[in-house]
Amino acid sequence: MNWIKILLAGIVGGVLMNIAEFVLHGVILAKTYTKYPEVFTQEQANPLYFLLIALVIAFFGAILFSKTRKCWADGWMGGATFGFFLGLVVFWGRFYDALTVDGYPYFLSWCQGGSALIALTIMGLGLGLVLKN
Repeated sequence: MNWIKILLAGIVGGVLMNIAEFVLHGVILAKTYTKYPEVFTQEQANPLYFLLIALVIAFFGAILFSKTRKCWADGWMGGATFGFFLGLVVFWGRFYDALTVDGYPYFLSWCQGGSALIALTIMGLGLGLVLKN
């Protein structure tokens, strides 16, 4: 494995994912979140934490993508497909919130799952651009 390429792919994928998450959660879903103060009552976190988490997720995603690279199409399309399937895993995992957090509406599980699916597909696109067959 070429660790320099994996690190670069993780950075590219993480930055793309962070931008997508900002647009999805900070712009598109912002008013939706204010409708549920019983669920979202904490103080706003430092934005650098979100970038750090996106970079860590993308780095481990880059390792997994690199190990399975031959299974995916060439270029960005293979990466986006990888990200989509990874996003499906996270999408269905978001429904645990509605089962475990008191007052968490299923509607938000769909919103959170959909945004994860989109953000991870975009992250995978970045991985596919850097990690070629």
